[in-house]
Amino acid sequence: MIAVGRIGRLFGTEGGVMITLYASFPDNFQNKEPLFVIIDKLAVPIFCSHFERRGQSGAVVHFDDIDTQRRAEEFLVGREIFMQEGDKVEDDEFYMEDLIGFTAIVGKRRGEISDYYDSEANPLFEITLDGKEHLIPAQEEFIAQIDFDNRKIKFILPEGLLEL
Repeated sequence: MIAVGRIGRLFGTEGGVMITLYASFPDNFQNKEPLFVIIDKLAVPIFCSHFERRGQSGAVVHFDDIDTQRRAEEFLVGREIFMQEGDKVEDDEFYMEDLIGFTAIVGKRRGEISDYYDSEANPLFEITLDGKEHLIPAQEEFIAQIDFDNRKIKFILPEGLLEL
């Protein structure tokens, strides 16, 4: 687990708290991800019912089952909060240019993505299959699967798009 903040003080009368967020706190945190506090040497999961950022390193948070000032002060105030390292949402963005060099699988044929032509109107992949270059639209509906680990991309193309 990784420390991602510290609960500083109460906020309001219904168990809300102010949290100082560390740099390790993910920018794209979702309320459905549990946070953890250490109570009696045990990592106890707590879920946010309300999470509102305040500036770069602060947040106002309400947790499920913590609905009074007394409970918040007893269980939360002054404690560090943690996340499981795997909970940190990975950045899954990529550029189409990153796919150049990937193995292209079209039906039973295998080739390689040899280039990418960026155009707002019609972005295209250049795929080399059987020694011939083909241009195909770089559209989501033609991409069945992208395997980044094995550098493969599987296409499902409409009939007649590639001359056989």
